[in-house]
Amino acid sequence: MPVVIRMARAGTKKRPVYHIVAADSRAPRDGRFIERLGFFNPLLPKEQTDRLKLDLDKVKSWIAKGAQPSDRVMRFLDAAGVAKREKRNNPEKAIPRKERKAAREEKNKVAEAAKAEAKTKADAQARERLIAAEAAKK
Repeated sequence: MPVVIRMARAGTKKRPVYHIVAADSRAPRDGRFIERLGFFNPLLPKEQTDRLKLDLDKVKSWIAKGAQPSDRVMRFLDAAGVAKREKRNNPEKAIPRKERKAAREEKNKVAEAAKAEAKTKADAQARERLIAAEAAKK
């Protein structure tokens, strides 16, 4: 039974609160869980201490047993110093779509120009070899 440490949504409509739980990965998001490990309230300001509460001893024991934390929970654990999260790199995410498209088209133009230039060089070298071969025959 693969166990994950993830967030289960609670609270009312438009006022979410998340329970951080250890659950079977096949169980529904807000459904059955094995143990509650803490909570997260995204509506509170980031500097307030009641925004996130985790029982770090329970989390460490579940990770030692092989539980896999979700991406968001892994961020919390990295901030708490329990686990190290691998940094992701998506350099195109911050660039607006139109600019990405223009940059891609510019890159393709440069690549095509380089390809055409290489082809003309290859043709010129082939002509020189052909002329040299004909001169060697005479």
